[in-house]
Amino acid sequence: MIELPRRRAVAGIIAVALAVAGPAAAADCGPDKLGVSRTLELGTKGGLQVGLKTYPAAIPLADHEVVLTFDDGPDERTTPQILTALADQCVRATFFAIGRKLDEQPVLARREVAEGHNVAHHTYTHPQPTLTFMPESAARADILKGMIAVERDAYGRDFSAGEPTDLARLRLHAPFFRFPGFADTADLRRWFADNNVAIFGTDLWASDWVPMTPEAELKLILGRLDKVGRGMLLFHDDKPWTAAMMPVFLNELKRRGYRVIHVVAGRGTGPTFPAPAGWVSETGRVTGALKPRLDPGVPARPAGPFTVGPAPAE
Repeated sequence: MIELPRRRAVAGIIAVALAVAGPAAAADCGPDKLGVSRTLELGTKGGLQVGLKTYPAAIPLADHEVVLTFDDGPDERTTPQILTALADQCVRATFFAIGRKLDEQPVLARREVAEGHNVAHHTYTHPQPTLTFMPESAARADILKGMIAVERDAYGRDFSAGEPTDLARLRLHAPFFRFPGFADTADLRRWFADNNVAIFGTDLWASDWVPMTPEAELKLILGRLDKVGRGMLLFHDDKPWTAAMMPVFLNELKRRGYRVIHVVAGRGTGPTFPAPAGWVSETGRVTGALKPRLDPGVPARPAGPFTVGPAPAE
């Protein structure tokens, strides 16, 4: 539960953000809209790891149920388009935001909260090539800085008296984290478990880190979804092809009988579904694709953001 002072702070944010959210925030949520079929409380006590691409457990979904998630925003060009598409269909999602971008776009962060979405955590800088190849202390610092940015920019937390230096002292509105590149470490998994933070992988991805047309992305993600019939979906709200595709995609979900589930933090642990027999993680190769290639005798590059090629689409 959110303490009363925090509730008042969030209420103030919502009042301001609704004023800038545009007409789509007031869309008629009748039976012609996709909407949210149900809200699922996911307990994070002692940590949690979900998403079959990486972990042997999934959010419990029935046939034709999906959870929508977006990474790497907010972006001033594309995130508003995606928010409008979601609002037009009365759909809620979880945005795994980059703290640096939130500092640049706090109004968009507040709009996401005002329109009923989760703003969750994806580091401050999205370090490349992933947190795996950073010192653990540097990785923790980047994660914590990103979480503080989310709490401040999206949820209105006041840190004027000083920012916490320990995750245990930072009560998160949405205690959900997704590793950049799905590249976790044993140390960071333990850290999150000790602080009741759930780790989100994904069940299906749109591969939208690879440039493509909106039509190609639509065909790709619907083909993958129809094959398995359910799952947590991963998009990136900073990609123009994804923003252009989203209205058509949501209409297709409605037409094909899919239902959107909105996940929020709850008490206790889980629930989760176990992976099917024969499950294997698929994201090790993604991490490998992001690993820096260093010539023998050349000093290692310092940890921090630098450009790498895209991970494989498949």
